[in-house]
Amino acid sequence: MGWLLAGAALFVAYANGANDNFKGVATLFGSGTTSYRRALVWASLTTLAGSAAAILASGSLVKAFSGKGLVADALTRDVHFLLAVGGGAALTVLLATATGIPVSTTHALLGGLMGAGLAAGGSRINPVALQNGFVLPLLLSPLFAMVLTMLIYLPCRAARNLEKETCLCVGDRQELVQIQNDGTGVLLSTGLAVSVADMSACRTRYPGTVLGVSAQRILEGLHFFSAGAVSFARGLNDTPKIAALLVAGRLLGVSGSSLAVAGVMAVGGFLSARRVAETMGHRITAMNEGQGFSANSSTACLVILASRWGLPVSTTHVSVGSLFGLGLANRRARFRTILSILGAWVGTLPLAGVTSFGLFYLVSRLA
Repeated sequence: MGWLLAGAALFVAYANGANDNFKGVATLFGSGTTSYRRALVWASLTTLAGSAAAILASGSLVKAFSGKGLVADALTRDVHFLLAVGGGAALTVLLATATGIPVSTTHALLGGLMGAGLAAGGSRINPVALQNGFVLPLLLSPLFAMVLTMLIYLPCRAARNLEKETCLCVGDRQELVQIQNDGTGVLLSTGLAVSVADMSACRTRYPGTVLGVSAQRILEGLHFFSAGAVSFARGLNDTPKIAALLVAGRLLGVSGSSLAVAGVMAVGGFLSARRVAETMGHRITAMNEGQGFSANSSTACLVILASRWGLPVSTTHVSVGSLFGLGLANRRARFRTILSILGAWVGTLPLAGVTSFGLFYLVSRLA
């Protein structure tokens, strides 16, 4: 049974990597700052760093997601209970990943804890711990992320005194443009020079310099740093939640569990993150580097602070909430995608709960 529990915990780690690994760098991909593959490598490296830091900094999250305080202490040592929690959470997250919807592994684990706890006896769930320690942080974190992103982005846009530079893309033959030998075009009716580029090469850029350094280069560097900070925060916050299954089952200590989870999360990201990456990068809102930097900054701040205080916020809800706020601020939000994501969020907890309830009933009867 111990091997089954280890498999279930690592199954959750794989599902988490597939659905969550790209969320920190989605703005790099969505704004055209870098390619999908480079963004994924950067996400994996910084997430691994966050997972290593979690060994020292996130013991309270290991305790929270082992079920202690939420259900009876005796139940947190029950292998059947832990197996049901892990299996229900993993199946729920993988289902969402297959459809390209970013959902919360945290919510899925919470649903698993509730479902398996109810299967073991509903009176064993502590409603006060459920409300104060889990539900409120999970509900409030995306709202805080939306507001913080808007508070960062809107004043910066007003105060930066940098103008955006946009290229003119010409795809078909233009009667009034004469192409020169140096690759520029001359508009014959006015004499204006325009640059000709493929659509893939056109994106907003920021001209000018700051202390002799290109403003565009500075912004891209800050954008990469902020994306790495989000991925670091995700590793810091998510690793102990999944490692809690191995620790509670007494299969590995905190260090060994965290390292195993971190490795499998990276594998899940490399093999199965593409669909969620497309949703996060292109289907929620259009963005440029400056806007992506604003969203990442708010996400990193909230998740790192939550990890420090042991609050089980969802990295997904925070990062996607930041993109929601960005879409509202730049008036380019795609509400059909946003509504589908919100619907998936509502369904994550009950689906994981029902699945874990059934798994607990099944494994306890087969044992």
